[in-house]
This record gives sequence, C-alpha cells and structure tokens, in this order.
Amino acid sequence: MNLADLKYVLYTEPEPSIAMVQLNRPDVTNALSLELQAEISAIFEKINKNDSIRAVVLTGGQANFAAGGDINSLSGCGPIEIYKRHTELVWAPIQNCPKPVIAAVNGYALGGGCELAMHCDIIIAGESALFGQPEIKIGIMPGIGGTQRLLRAVGKFQAMKMLLTGKPISANEARLVGLVSEVVPDDQTVDLALKMAKTIARMPPLAVAQIKEVVSMGLDMPLESALLLERKANQLLFSTKDQKEGMAAFIEKRDAKFNGD
Repeated sequence: MNLADLKYVLYTEPEPSIAMVQLNRPDVTNALSLELQAEISAIFEKINKNDSIRAVVLTGGQANFAAGGDINSLSGCGPIEIYKRHTELVWAPIQNCPKPVIAAVNGYALGGGCELAMHCDIIIAGESALFGQPEIKIGIMPGIGGTQRLLRAVGKFQAMKMLLTGKPISANEARLVGLVSEVVPDDQTVDLALKMAKTIARMPPLAVAQIKEVVSMGLDMPLESALLLERKANQLLFSTKDQKEGMAAFIEKRDAKFNGD
C-alpha cells in the first residue's frame, strides 16, 4: 500500500527516527473498520522494515483513540466469515513490531480500541481516557487478544470484572491496576508520547530490540527459562559496537552516539 493512498490513517515522521500513526475516522470515534485495520497493518509492515525508524507513536488524536470495532460490519456475520477475516494476520505486524510502540490515548479505548492499545509497549493516557472490553454487552467476547493481554496486564480478578461486566475504567483506575504507564492532561498525551519516543530513539537500537523481545517472550515462559533468555540476550549485546561506544562514553563522561551496530 502506498502511503499516498491512505484514507483512514495519517502517517507522519516528526523526525527521521520517529513514526507517528494516527487513526483518522473521527466522525465514528475511530471505529476499527476492516479498511482502517488493513491500513494500520500495511503501515506497520513498512515501519518494521525501515531501519531508520527507532520508535513509533500510535494515537487516535485529541478526542478518541478508538471506540471499538465497526459493529455494522459485524452484525450480520456468521462464524465462517469471521474466521476467514484472519484478524490475527492483519494485526500481526503491530504485535510483531520490533520497535517500541507508544500509545497516546484520549477518550474511548473500548473493545478493539483497548485491544489495539494493549498491542503497544507503553500507554500514555489522557485524563479523559476510558478503557474497557464491552463485547459481552452485544453477545460476544474480545477476539483480538483482549482476554489474554488484559489478564497479563492487570491479573485475573480485575480482568474478569472488566470482561464480565463490560464496564469501562477511567485512566486513573487503569493506571492503578497496571493497564497504563502514565496519566496526563488530555492536551499533553501526544506531546509526552513523542518526547518519550525521542528518548528511546536515542538509545542503542539493538539493546532496545532485545529488551522488547525478552520482555515479550518472557511473559509466557517459566521464570528460569526467561532468565536464561535474558542472560543470552545480554551476552549477545557485548558483541555490538554500541556497547563499546556506550561504555566508553560513560567512562569518558560524554554523550554516546549509537548507530545500531
């Protein structure tokens, strides 16, 4: 997909090392239509292959992140049609993005919108943000990772309360249960996400990638296996030029310049 052909997503590079992806269906609170999902997927495929991009900000803008799936496109579907959509393949480029992804969330992050936010590595929430999985209210359940990612983020008892009641929680509640990283005034979410992305982009890219990989994989591994994975990744980084540069800069009391080598 050519970036010039995008209709429902805005893509910018605020600086050469930062990508910003903004959902752009404000008239329907950024409902995740099939077309919008396809555009997000295509953008992340390009980001994943672009070595110059070191961090990504994903946002819905100042009003809403995403209020869920497009119910009009779901109401008449049968199980085989839903199966054939293979949403796991559509969302895979986001899930498997090797660069850190920071969500800047204002307003609604419900259903698929909450699931999309949980695909990210860091969530910056505006004070107005509402997070929830209300699928049970329309006779279904989350199908893009909402049960499993929510469980891993907040634990069984908070997850079950949200999933079985469909009731959303506020940004501050989400921070208290571990679903978001930080809560700020609504007009600061994108700015803070960009500032954080710039900080991460200055870090050694190979170390950033290894940290993300080890944390993501370690979630589902026994502790001893995860610790072994961590040790091996740490050992691997000692073969990089960035490790030599970082330690030399520390000893020489100067700023390090990391090139991803």
